[in-house]
Amino acid sequence: MSENRTEQLTDIQIDGKDIYLRIARESDLNDYFTYLQDPELRLTGTQREFTYDEIAAWIRKISVISSDRVDFLIFLKRTNELLGEVVLNEIDSINRCANIRIGIQGTQHRGHGYGTDAIIQMLRYGFNTINLHRIDLTVYTFNPRAIHVYEKIGFKREGLHRDTLYLDERFYDMLTMAILEDEFRSLYE
Repeated sequence: MSENRTEQLTDIQIDGKDIYLRIARESDLNDYFTYLQDPELRLTGTQREFTYDEIAAWIRKISVISSDRVDFLIFLKRTNELLGEVVLNEIDSINRCANIRIGIQGTQHRGHGYGTDAIIQMLRYGFNTINLHRIDLTVYTFNPRAIHVYEKIGFKREGLHRDTLYLDERFYDMLTMAILEDEFRSLYE
């Protein structure tokens, strides 16, 4: 991706097994607002509530792919229901690296492989389309389910950041993990 390139790509869709990824549209606003109300998003360290107007402005911002981030919403193929989002951010085209994050709403959507599929599709997009070499993430140690999924996908533990999140009157550690393009290709291509 070139340094200043921004594209309107609301029609891009990436198909997984049971899910598909696509860029947000203004018509997604109500569902996206509901998604952000999920109390389990605290597993990502989110401690803030967002207003409807803030979410509307955010949807407009992420409805384009920019040089430093790509936001895809995750939908269930059979129902077109919004499941969550997967994001490549902090894209550094010079060093060919980025950060990935994901959120899946509702406990009823967890444990079906939707998040795993979404991450794999986003990694494929990052390595093959954006030409990244390294994609990293951070996860709080109080989320062993996510750590297990990331390791199953192929992410390697790289470091522990102690006491980085203060939540419910307690400090929590954050784990850094990453996957390199050759590691990904040996597993998925």
